[in-house]
Amino acid sequence: MVPSRQNITIKPRKTLRNVIIGLALLGAGAVAYAGYLLHQADKALENMSVAPPVKTTQQGLNGLVGSTENFKPMTFLLTGIDSREGSGGTLNTDVLMLVSLNPETRSATIVSIPRDLEMKPREFGLSSQKANYYYAYYYIQDKDTAIQKTKELYGNMFNVPIDYMAAINFDGFRNVVDELGGIEMNVDMDMRYVDDEDGTDINLKKGYQTLNGKQTLDFLRYRKSNRGTEESSDLARNQRQQEVLDKLLQKMTSFSGITQWSGLLKIAGESVKTDIPADELRRFVLSFQKLKPDHIEFIHLDGRWDSPFIVVKEDELTAAIASLRTQRGLPAEIPGTTVTGSTYSLYSKRFGIDPAPVKIKEKEKEKETDTMTKNGRSR
Repeated sequence: MVPSRQNITIKPRKTLRNVIIGLALLGAGAVAYAGYLLHQADKALENMSVAPPVKTTQQGLNGLVGSTENFKPMTFLLTGIDSREGSGGTLNTDVLMLVSLNPETRSATIVSIPRDLEMKPREFGLSSQKANYYYAYYYIQDKDTAIQKTKELYGNMFNVPIDYMAAINFDGFRNVVDELGGIEMNVDMDMRYVDDEDGTDINLKKGYQTLNGKQTLDFLRYRKSNRGTEESSDLARNQRQQEVLDKLLQKMTSFSGITQWSGLLKIAGESVKTDIPADELRRFVLSFQKLKPDHIEFIHLDGRWDSPFIVVKEDELTAAIASLRTQRGLPAEIPGTTVTGSTYSLYSKRFGIDPAPVKIKEKEKEKETDTMTKNGRSR
């Protein structure tokens, strides 16, 4: 039997209609999923921010444009907090970084602060302690004001206005690295350390390799050894922190849209606390590729161990603070101080530091001045 013309023409129309309906459903599903991701990202950003909500005419991530036009030079205090089960709940900030970012010049300065640096904030009503002590101190007093008070203290101590602070717990950091698929690092030495009390089991071999989240955290934390490997130092850990941060920035710079941020933002919403307002966080996320500096100056403060503190060198501390201030758009030297005189007096008052060696010419001038003074008196 020969099919009628009607039957021949209806089938293609039905097929075309079904294809159109299928594509529409797929498109609607994609839009709905994208909307869901945006909603989740918005929720995560709200959870991260401890800053009071600010009224704005722009609503959510869809209402913001990734522009750096209104970004001014700014300084952040970045901290990594050990709140893992078994750590004793110390909340000590075992990772401390001061970051000055200049969006206009696409440059940044990152200074790693040794966790064992001696800080002497007596002028601010606090006792001398290691640098990693003060966030936990403020948090125990009042968790709602801990970030603000910690930020103010470090800003006062280092003479750099700090705009924002962010605190990430170690578990969150581990999950971030896993979400990114790990990072490739050159492990500088064999690392082996076991602590049954807090569950630490560091076992890394020297060489270039891809580290997952746990391994990256072990790489950052390693200092002591109880299994025959060479021990590291607080200063070496600071160097590793900077290397890992650089790798993470490189990975995140490749993100092209907010949907790629959804997994990271979900983790961050559960493990990061910051005083950056939620709307400002949205701007940062959407502008990340433009904000990521072309040039980053990493500075890790060297020093000597004088138990229980790290004692840094005056000239290195002064140069680090000057670099942070310059990047922030401030004069390198603090008003009312001199490099050879009152600067040292100020920093020796606030930190345990070794004075910079006096140059020979300066010593000769001092002797010449003393001689002239004595001769003048003898006359």
